[in-house]
Amino acid sequence: MIAPVERAAESELQSMDVVGPVCETGDFFARDRQMPDVQPGALIALLDTGAYAMSIASNYNSRGRAAELLVEGKRAKLVRRRETIEDQLRCEV
Repeated sequence: MIAPVERAAESELQSMDVVGPVCETGDFFARDRQMPDVQPGALIALLDTGAYAMSIASNYNSRGRAAELLVEGKRAKLVRRRETIEDQLRCEV
């Protein structure tokens, strides 16, 4: 499921692609998804993240691993902070 974090004004659903930051042909979360008007840069919640989740995430293209939140009802708790460049380089010689 993909949903806008902030509720937008009522609008008709639009067909859009939701893509990741790597800009490769396989970096799609959804294709032709019917969603409310979400502008580029808007915060959205990806409730099923696949390779972006920590269990199989990597530092491909030097991308830091994302933060993870545990959400229950209206409460959210940070369970893993966003990885920094220092974290990525820590094991380098």
